[in-house]
Amino acid sequence: MDATRLYLARHGQVVGHHEFRYNGQSDVGITDLGRAQMLRLADFLSVRDIKAVYSSDLKRAYEGAAIIGEGLRLKPLQLPALRELHLGRWEGLTREEAVERYPEDAGFSFSTIGKKRLSGGESITELGARVLPAVRAVTRDHMGKHVCIVAHGGVNRVILCDAMGLGLENFFKVEQDYGCLNLIDYFSDGTSVVKMLNGGPNQEFASTKVY
Repeated sequence: MDATRLYLARHGQVVGHHEFRYNGQSDVGITDLGRAQMLRLADFLSVRDIKAVYSSDLKRAYEGAAIIGEGLRLKPLQLPALRELHLGRWEGLTREEAVERYPEDAGFSFSTIGKKRLSGGESITELGARVLPAVRAVTRDHMGKHVCIVAHGGVNRVILCDAMGLGLENFFKVEQDYGCLNLIDYFSDGTSVVKMLNGGPNQEFASTKVY
């Protein structure tokens, strides 16, 4: 049975990562360590027969995709549908800053974001509604081949939950470290198998503090 093999990566460590800001769709870049993580991924993927590279159009994802694409001699294609979860009026803020600015949000919990959303933002269900059709189009267009997508922690969790047949209540049970790699096979009959989760060459450097 024909299968599309998807190499699904998370972007590298972001600027300001230590501040624990809710970046969402704010356009932040990656650090020197983040670029090193993407270079390791590029080297790891260089011996795979990857035919196309896609990414979110946010800087932190596209910068990583460009590094990988250079190693593969492929120009990454940007898909706005792969942007991170929009966090509304919390975008760019820490939780403390958000609650100080919007005290009515003090009781908000991300454990309920499957159906609920912050003002001006998205729920995880809405995130899936825009991300999954884009991923299905990519896998359909490259049936039987290998492709790479560089996206975000939230986006990747939605893709992985869908591939494993897990409800979105499991969203936060799926870890996605900076620079991690997931491997998913999508078959022509609509089934899928996750071959690797939160792995890849950067996990060899797990002792390096990246948060």
